Amino acid sequence: MTELICLAPAKLNLFLHVVGRRTDGYHLLQTVFRFLDFSDRLRFAVREDGVIKLHTPIPGVPEDKDLCIRAAKLLQQESATPRGVEIFLEKRIPMGGGLGGGSSDAATTLLALNRLWGLGWKKDRLIKLGLRLGADVPVFIFGENAFAEGIGEKLSSITLPPAWYLVLTPPVHVPTAQVFASKGLTRNTIPIKIPPFSVEHGHNDLEPVVSREYPEVARHLEWLKRLDNAGIRAMTGSGACVFAEFATGQAARAALEQIPVGMSGFVAQGLDRHPMHDFVEP
Repeated sequence: MTELICLAPAKLNLFLHVVGRRTDGYHLLQTVFRFLDFSDRLRFAVREDGVIKLHTPIPGVPEDKDLCIRAAKLLQQESATPRGVEIFLEKRIPMGGGLGGGSSDAATTLLALNRLWGLGWKKDRLIKLGLRLGADVPVFIFGENAFAEGIGEKLSSITLPPAWYLVLTPPVHVPTAQVFASKGLTRNTIPIKIPPFSVEHGHNDLEPVVSREYPEVARHLEWLKRLDNAGIRAMTGSGACVFAEFATGQAARAALEQIPVGMSGFVAQGLDRHPMHDFVEP
């Protein structure tokens, strides 16, 4: 095998509670991750000369900051493989939207290269490596919808009911670090116990901060919250994207058709597992 085409799905945080802060400054979280059938698409072609090349750089993202390149180089270094790779990325997931696109691309890169380079690393080892790239990378390697704790790396599989989502994409880029550094962020939500718990009773502690600083996010949320046939309505991650949950695709698509002029979004179905769940042994 010398080439692979893979999907890197988006995620939603169905809730996101900030329950504390470590001495090193990292925030302690509780969240539920749900994968969506809305994905970036990546193609990997093995090189035997050790060169790692991204043929589709993202405008404004230097190569040394690109998560696909960083993931490939980290795995190459840690595994001591002499092989390289050419990467082609078809980007669909909005950047700075809280949908985990960069983290998902990094995880897909690790999963694909583990197979293409014949490394045979187990899932736990890849998860530990992924955490060095970002707190959201491990869940995409874990490969199942999950209840997450710690900084997002303590993962427990969770079964979620079938659902469809209307995701709105406000035209702003929200820097995650800026949101977590805000003086207005509450960091004392009472921790919940591992399932069973009600996802519907959760909230996103980052949502008030982002809504104050980014009026477009607040406007999109206010519109979603006026819908009378939706379940959870919230911001995902640190924003800017917001979503509403529906029982059927028909209901989600009907809501999409009603969005005001000047707003944009998409409909996606919730997944049970990552498309690459079986790429790596537990």
